[in-house]
Amino acid sequence: MSTTDLLIRKDALGTTRLRNSSDAPLADGQVRVRIDTFALTSNNITYGAFGDAMSYWQFFPSGEEGWGRIPVWGFGSVAQSMQPGVAVGERVYGYFPMAGQVVLQPDRLRPDGFTDAAPHRSELHAVYNRYMRCGADPLYTADTEDIQALLRPLFITSWLIDDFLADNDFFGADTVLLSSASSKTAYGTAFQLAQRPGIEVIGLTSPGNKLFCESLGCYSRVVGYDELELIPADASCVYVDFAGNAALRLAVHTRFVNLRFSSSIGGTHVEHLGGAKNLPGPRATLFFAPAQIKKRTDEWGAAVMGEKLLTAWKSFTAQVTDPAAPWLVPDQHHGPEAVQAAYAEVLGGRSHPRMGHMLSFHKAL
Repeated sequence: MSTTDLLIRKDALGTTRLRNSSDAPLADGQVRVRIDTFALTSNNITYGAFGDAMSYWQFFPSGEEGWGRIPVWGFGSVAQSMQPGVAVGERVYGYFPMAGQVVLQPDRLRPDGFTDAAPHRSELHAVYNRYMRCGADPLYTADTEDIQALLRPLFITSWLIDDFLADNDFFGADTVLLSSASSKTAYGTAFQLAQRPGIEVIGLTSPGNKLFCESLGCYSRVVGYDELELIPADASCVYVDFAGNAALRLAVHTRFVNLRFSSSIGGTHVEHLGGAKNLPGPRATLFFAPAQIKKRTDEWGAAVMGEKLLTAWKSFTAQVTDPAAPWLVPDQHHGPEAVQAAYAEVLGGRSHPRMGHMLSFHKAL
């Protein structure tokens, strides 16, 4: 048998090619997982943009110099198993390459999940090495797999950003500016922040996305990138940058004389990444979600943290999937060429913010 994967040029994210390769025999302790569906969002483009700096390329090395495989979140089914504790047919959620299948080495097996103990992942952050067993995963529901794949990792980041800011008393600010306000991680963050008394949440976006952002109802107000003058220059604020646009970051840092904190989350504008040096005001600080996970797990314990996250997740997804006015509509793409085309669309920023790309290398049944 063989599998297909999508290779990305590490130094030119728009250059891609499909590769077919024969399956290698499994070693003792390994399982082969058929990757049934996975989500593709601007968050995955960030993985590629920061692939070297934050080791994202190392999770699923391509074996070819200069080429990488961008990680994605999705669902798979165990197709072969040489691990007695993992049965063929078992469904799992986790971190996968953009491919038709992946070989994992399950370890630290628990009823709700296991860790991939592949040697090349041993030094990488544990959050990304954990796979959830759907039969015992408290966040799993069989009829919402698409929404889970599209939003679950992003919402966890959103929830942690909100928690981090509250944990630091918003650095003395009463206004939070969110760039790329139409992105899923931004409006997840806004959803959480909107529940904080006394905090104004301002979404910054392109003119074409203003109506969409306003329709979400989670922003106190929405302002275009070219309308920063509508916000008082002396506003006591925090800037959370989801866009990675150097010119916008400079404009924010220059205009707001009471900018208390500046946090960089990702990069939806890959061509503008960088430019965080020599800025007026506070230093732009990269937010690393696993660090806040560790802090809260140490303070609260894993069970309490899990309960808090589950409550927030249920509230958020109820709003997102409201039949009367859904925030997000999954869009299915099947087959290798469709995956490659969808990647180019997301990279180029041509996706409507209400559409969520769900991909599979396998043809639709």
